[in-house]
Amino acid sequence: MAGDVREQFGQAASAYATFSYHASGPDLPVIVEAAGLTGAETVLDLGTGAGHTAMACARHAARVVAVDLTPEMLAAAADLAASRRISTIEFREADAAHLPFEDGTFDAVTCRAAAHHFADVRRVIDEVRRVLRPGGRFVLSDTVAPEDAKADTFLNTIEFLRDPSHVRDYRGSEWLRMLRAGGFEAEMVHRMVLALDGADWAARQRTPPEKVAMIRQLFAEATPALRAAFELRDAPWGFAQPIAVIRAVRT
Repeated sequence: MAGDVREQFGQAASAYATFSYHASGPDLPVIVEAAGLTGAETVLDLGTGAGHTAMACARHAARVVAVDLTPEMLAAAADLAASRRISTIEFREADAAHLPFEDGTFDAVTCRAAAHHFADVRRVIDEVRRVLRPGGRFVLSDTVAPEDAKADTFLNTIEFLRDPSHVRDYRGSEWLRMLRAGGFEAEMVHRMVLALDGADWAARQRTPPEKVAMIRQLFAEATPALRAAFELRDAPWGFAQPIAVIRAVRT
C-alpha cells in the first residue's frame, strides 16, 4: 500500500501544491484553532503532501515536523516553504503507521486530506497517541462518508475508481468511535462541503479515461437521493465532497 501511495502521488505533487482547496481551504484556519497553538508548541503534520497544513501551523507554533511517504511531495513542500521564507518546518519521509519519534514528543498532531489513504488507520491512531504528550491534541480533517450506507458506498466507489491508493472515507461516527477507543476524547468541530469540478478532480490523479467513464456512468445512474446528497452536476460534471474536522485530546 505504501508503494501505491508513493507512485500515485509522486506524479501528482505539482498539482497538489497549487490546488486551491489544499492551498487555502476554509478548514485550514479551523485546524490551527482546534490545535490550540500559542506559539510554543512542537507540531507533527502527518501526510503533509505539499505542506500547506504544516505552513499554516508554523505561523502559530515554535516548530513543525512534516512527514509524508512521497519524496516528490516533500520536495514540493520544501520548495514552497522556502519560497514563503518559512524556516521552522522539518520535512521528513516517514510512514504514519510507523513514526520515527520518541513517546510524548509533540504537543499537537495534524492530518489533513490524507487519512483516507491509511491502510491501517487504527495503527496510525495508536502511533499518534504514542507520540503525543498527555493532553496533546490530534486534529484531523478529511473527507467523510455519509452515515447512509448507499451514499457511503457510492462515495468510496468513485474515490477508488479515481485513485487506486484510496482506502476508505470513514463516516464521522466511525472516526469518533475509533478515536475514543484509541484513548482520545474526540469531537467533531467543523463540517463543510467542497464543490469539485469533476474533470479537474480526475485530472489531478491522472485517472485513466476508462475509469472516468465509469465514474460518469455512476453519476448518470445515481438515484435522486444520491444526486441530492452529493449535489451531482452534469454540465460541467462534478459533485460536492463532505469534509469534517475532528479534534481529539489524548487522555
